[in-house]
Amino acid sequence: MQIKKLYLKNFRNYTEEKVEFSDGLNVLYGANAAGKTNMLEAVYLTSIAKTPRTTKEKELVLEGEKYAVVKVLVENNFRSHKVEIIIDDKGKKRILVDSLPINRAGELIGIVAVVFFSPDEMKLVKESPDYRRRFLDISLSQQQKEYFNALVRYNKILKQRNNLLKSDYEDTDAMLDVYDAQLSDVGLVIVEKRKEFVETLKEYALKTHKFLSDNGETLEVEYETELTRDNFLKLLKKNREKDKKLSFTTVGPHRDDLKLIVNGKDARKFASQGQQRSIALSLKFAELELYKIETGEKAVLLLDDVLSELDVKRRTQLLELSKEYQTILTCTEFDSYEKAVKFKIENGKIIKREY
Repeated sequence: MQIKKLYLKNFRNYTEEKVEFSDGLNVLYGANAAGKTNMLEAVYLTSIAKTPRTTKEKELVLEGEKYAVVKVLVENNFRSHKVEIIIDDKGKKRILVDSLPINRAGELIGIVAVVFFSPDEMKLVKESPDYRRRFLDISLSQQQKEYFNALVRYNKILKQRNNLLKSDYEDTDAMLDVYDAQLSDVGLVIVEKRKEFVETLKEYALKTHKFLSDNGETLEVEYETELTRDNFLKLLKKNREKDKKLSFTTVGPHRDDLKLIVNGKDARKFASQGQQRSIALSLKFAELELYKIETGEKAVLLLDDVLSELDVKRRTQLLELSKEYQTILTCTEFDSYEKAVKFKIENGKIIKREY
């Protein structure tokens, strides 16, 4: 999979810009706040219809303008697609694929597949389980429509159950019986898919982490859950009174976690900053491998400001790992001898192209 062209209009600090990317390494360089990350964000938006930087999508529209437009032309093994997203100044989105409007974001999944890394991705390691579950959910949703559909359905049932727990509805238990049966059925699909994913992911994450640490460290990845086919429904019933008191559901895959162990120690508690970066990168490159295995396609790698925190050797290792994929990388300056197409960005405008 390759992103061939990107078009922006009134997006963030871009009035209007067009970019043609190469199939190898593409470098966006320039001063801080020039608009490099904004361009990566636009590409990410066309992948899952959300951005990693804000939940207020009206912020994506250039100040003073009524709308923003992001278009990409992407090629995969079989054909090309055009994805267009239009956002108005209220944050409302319209999505078109090959000039035809789509009604659900799920229809967009898999057309533009990306793996994104920024300094914020280090939260994967030491922050709350939400970040690790989000990693699993985005990775699996891009690979498998079945997982995405199960996740959407699970979240809908979970919301209904939580609303019921907060209400003073008279026949709460009868309704909870219905929701519990539905929640356990679809929740087990999510758990099983995550287990299968992590079982393969850990092999590639270990391999990458060894490479980045010069064989100095080992990385183990485990999916943490108490749920099985035999106990999920029982646990929902067992915790029902507690759930009523707390007004939310305390059992389910929305409570699970990803355990990360470096050299025998729980990285969520003990990892240094350097280890956090290596772990997050290892997980992202493992995600790339699994996407390729599952779909037969290569996702596009987006690297935001990752070089500045690495020494020369680590930079070389990172660029070596990325060679197999179309990569779009941002940095303040690029002094590597690696072959790359470079775009200098200044104040939301490409002022120099070097092919």
